[in-house]
Amino acid sequence: MIMAFDKPPPTPSSLVLDAPPAAAHSDSVDELVAAYGELDAVLDRIAQLSADRCTDAEVVALAKANEVAGRRIASLGLRRLMDVADRDAWRLTGAATMRMFVANHLGVPDVKRRLDHAAALSETYTVTGQKLTPELSATADALAEGAIAPEHVSVILDITNRIPASVEIDDQVAAEVALAEHARTLSPSALRQVGTRLLAHLDPDGELTDDRDRARQRSMTLSRQDAQLMSKLTATLDPITQAMLDVVLAKWAAPGMNNPDDPHSPSGSIDDTDPDTEVIKDAAQRDSRSQAQRNHDALNALLKSVLDGGALGGSHRGLPPQLIISITETQLRESAGLGVTATGADLPWHDVVELAAKADPHLAVFADHTEEILYFGRARRTASRAQRMALFARDRGCTAPDCDQPAMHSEAHHLTDWAEGGRTDINELGVACPKHNRAAGPRRDQWTTRLDRTTRRVTWTPPATTQPINGPPTPRINNIHHPDRALTRAQPPNHD
Repeated sequence: MIMAFDKPPPTPSSLVLDAPPAAAHSDSVDELVAAYGELDAVLDRIAQLSADRCTDAEVVALAKANEVAGRRIASLGLRRLMDVADRDAWRLTGAATMRMFVANHLGVPDVKRRLDHAAALSETYTVTGQKLTPELSATADALAEGAIAPEHVSVILDITNRIPASVEIDDQVAAEVALAEHARTLSPSALRQVGTRLLAHLDPDGELTDDRDRARQRSMTLSRQDAQLMSKLTATLDPITQAMLDVVLAKWAAPGMNNPDDPHSPSGSIDDTDPDTEVIKDAAQRDSRSQAQRNHDALNALLKSVLDGGALGGSHRGLPPQLIISITETQLRESAGLGVTATGADLPWHDVVELAAKADPHLAVFADHTEEILYFGRARRTASRAQRMALFARDRGCTAPDCDQPAMHSEAHHLTDWAEGGRTDINELGVACPKHNRAAGPRRDQWTTRLDRTTRRVTWTPPATTQPINGPPTPRINNIHHPDRALTRAQPPNHD
């Protein structure tokens, strides 16, 4: 464990389309812009009106009309997203990718779902300009009518993605049409039940499912930490992976093994302990954990073994592949607060202390001096490990506005591009994820990065191309990785 003190990217593949036909005439453009202005005015008018004098039947009808209108707006919104994606117009906002535009500039909470909907429900064009129907044509029509909700679309996408690839294409189309029709009258949960039965009908014996389907469905997702700093691990495993996991859990999650609450519990695999001794039997009798808890503790012990054994190699993006934790001098002094890892996870203070007691930590203190060389000028282009450690302690993660990528998934970025004379000095470097690293540079369509000498924060100034949209560009900073600083600014002054 290591502890420390404080050419633009392509469009996502799911949205890459061929060039659409020639743009509409200017009068059509003016009409479209005017129509959105009228819509805004209508919404303002509706917001100012009261339903107090409406009858019960009328307020029910108004609620239904509002829901239908919202669904139709959602359908049009998908078309607008595809307009932006077709032209790579998101670059005008300074976003590094289409996904970042949707998340940061449109404020969409579930970006993947919105882009998946746009890709499946929108028309596309061939090289010759021929219009192609949406992948889920019946579903697109139903959403455009306001007959179904985006939640229905998510269910239909999930079901159709699980239809075996070897099913006849006509049957796949018929299944989508049937699901879209059922969605008009069923709730999303009831529609999922219908979809499950439909899958069973298409492949009753499971004989049509092949390796292509299993490869398409395999996944493992680690959620973000909740208020208790806990995370959920969700996985869909292929048969071989499950078989191997079963063997690992049988050895590492056996009763009595790797029990963090029992100081005498054997660690590692059950085969590492002499089976003739009473150690395993006694530990098993003391073990009150559930099977799920034993599985968790087995994974914990296995990960420790991998980290301690050096199986991850010597470096990852310039940082050692170990548990690297950033703490502040105040936290050390007060023995309170959270430690932040290079992968962006938060650790309670008592866990940091326990880890430090079992490790040989490397303390990098960045004050007035250091024994490590942090200033190389033009002598080298790549940042050293000591510089990466210093950057993690200062920045914690990507410094680009609204980016949540942690330091372990980021790079050392020259604030002045190396090709433009930038120096590999600690005060001329910042943390940036690969996408934002490429988004910064000397061109008009790139961000400008500087280090504020007063706050010691990296500032990002939007490219000049954003001026017509957002006005004169102003430097921005990223507060995502520093919630403690936001809390400090929010506290009222002490007048005692």
